[in-house]
Amino acid sequence: MAAEELPDNDKVFNDVRMLLNNDVLLKEGCAGAFAQYNKEQFMAVKLDGVDKPTLITPFNELPNGRFADPKSRKTFKYDHLRKEATDIQSENTSDVSMELWRKALQEEADKYIESHYQETGIATVFTYNNTVVLCIESHRYQPKNFWLVFVFWNGRWRSQWTIPVGGNKSGQQELKGLLKVQVHYYEDGNVQLVSTKEITAKVNVSADCTQTSKDVFKVIWEEESKYEDAVQDNYQQMSSTTFKALRRQLPVTGVKFDWNNSHAYRIGKDLKPQ
Repeated sequence: MAAEELPDNDKVFNDVRMLLNNDVLLKEGCAGAFAQYNKEQFMAVKLDGVDKPTLITPFNELPNGRFADPKSRKTFKYDHLRKEATDIQSENTSDVSMELWRKALQEEADKYIESHYQETGIATVFTYNNTVVLCIESHRYQPKNFWLVFVFWNGRWRSQWTIPVGGNKSGQQELKGLLKVQVHYYEDGNVQLVSTKEITAKVNVSADCTQTSKDVFKVIWEEESKYEDAVQDNYQQMSSTTFKALRRQLPVTGVKFDWNNSHAYRIGKDLKPQ
């Protein structure tokens, strides 16, 4: 597998590291901020010997800098600066009843990711404070395209769903979601799209883990699709109105200023010392 391009924050971190030239001081100053960032962004991590990656979130955090991967029943220590998992250990599940729900939902989550995220998404189902929480992360980092035309953009999708199962719940229940999109486009400009949507939807819950899981993901697909369509419609509208009004017209020459060849312009001569 080819190495993935670095996202924006990692490039900034590497630049700061070179300028500071003191890894001990850098770790002391940045460790807390990076830990918070990684958990908020649902950072993906691959464990040695485990097929599928898991996520770094507040819902699987353990004491002493460790995290749990419920899919593989492993715990691990996570280095927030290097983004590496070490000291991987086995873990036993204590809540058997909630684990039945978690496994059924994880099975549907894997199908959902395969069908709708084009091999870019990761979904992990956690048990957290007697509830079940689904976290989804999907990202694309594309500093240039395959035709070597520079198209600088990075983007990440995150969704978090609190699923109302367990505890003898049945009938119509509230499924609560939080969807987040962030895109950074920086070709001949610097534009960021940041969007957040809170969702409350109804889902039918029964004692049948398999059927309830299917019903849950049917609702999730409907709500995420509506949100995606709304973001795209809003972006199209802004492109033809707001962005168009902000767009700067070309100078009277009708071409962009070539800074690499500024010596060829009169301004280059005017800036020379007299």
